[in-house]
Amino acid sequence: MLDQRPLPRLLVLASTYPRWAGDHEPGFVHELSKRLASDFKVTVLCPHAPGTSTSENLDGVEVVRYRYAPRALETLVNDGGIVTNLRLHRWKILLVPGFVLAQAWAAWRLIRCTRIDVIHAHWLVPQGLVATLLKAITGTPYLVTSHGADLYALRAPPFQALKRLVARHAAAITVVSTSMRERILSLGVDTSKVNVQPMGVDMAQRFTPVPSMKRSERKILFVGRLVEKKGLVHLLSAMPRVLQRIPDARLAIAGFGPGEAEAQALVESLGLQPAVHFLGAVPQTQLPDLYRSAAVFVAPFVRAVSGDEEGLGLVLVEAIACGCPVLAGNVPALGEVLGQENMDVTVDPRDHDRLADHIVASLMQPECARARAEQLRQSLGRRLDWASVTTAYAQTLRHLAGKA
Repeated sequence: MLDQRPLPRLLVLASTYPRWAGDHEPGFVHELSKRLASDFKVTVLCPHAPGTSTSENLDGVEVVRYRYAPRALETLVNDGGIVTNLRLHRWKILLVPGFVLAQAWAAWRLIRCTRIDVIHAHWLVPQGLVATLLKAITGTPYLVTSHGADLYALRAPPFQALKRLVARHAAAITVVSTSMRERILSLGVDTSKVNVQPMGVDMAQRFTPVPSMKRSERKILFVGRLVEKKGLVHLLSAMPRVLQRIPDARLAIAGFGPGEAEAQALVESLGLQPAVHFLGAVPQTQLPDLYRSAAVFVAPFVRAVSGDEEGLGLVLVEAIACGCPVLAGNVPALGEVLGQENMDVTVDPRDHDRLADHIVASLMQPECARARAEQLRQSLGRRLDWASVTTAYAQTLRHLAGKA
């Protein structure tokens, strides 16, 4: 007899979330949510943004967007993320109380109208704080996932106290890399409820190699938000040294964000206009072909002045999944992603001479670079494909919901 029991109900709390199908904003929370829809009745509560609807069904996920300010001022999240937007526009701190209270109010109304079995809060602050309030009021257990910026940045004592509060009351905590586990344990968290569970990449259908597609011999590719921790200024600073040795090398930049003006100014000051092409915000559907056609993908990750750094580096995983040779900044999180190849494909991006040397070596020895890329692809496929990642999250959430 078929099991007729209703699916448990999962409420996902998020800040960064696709505003519409094909949006260029990071989509990993949605990618996980839509895959969990086979095990749960999933509702995502995320902030409204200009041009979005207040409710819709997106890939089988019920998406509810709450209003937190007049429409023209709903700019706290997009085009850089909350931490970056607050650093660049100090006045936006005035939006934070309304942002948090509006999400808490909307979430409470959802719980009141619909039985919710478990909450998945993405980011310790502010979503984890909202989940903590909801647990105090309704008793609903929650899993909180830290993605990096929430853990590494926001280091002032009040924020540290809020993180401890969220971690203490969470039924379970996941971080997306082992290096983050050590950081969150420093908050005094019970080790038994902290697990490393990364986000995934669609390595089965979307991000795959296409052997028939010709790979460029000279195109260098950067993909990511134009913010400090992505390290684009260091890649641009290394480009004159690359061009001295490989004059026909070209850099394509796919991304958007508050650092674009600085990057454009640096290109002009270094006289790089003929060699650097800004592609702007590229839809997710177009990214695979960019990875498949590049000679090398460079992700020059660094630790930002705020302390923020990459928690996992999904764009790097996407490039590897497409068989693209890669070079990355040597931030701690990449050690477990790259494994034995870590030393060969990471460098301190602030050393522009060494960064240029590694880029030139990859361009001049393409067969070696591609062989290394294939080794990485085979290794990652067993750990970071969405199928295995979703299974791990579903097991954790079912346990918390009492449905295991």
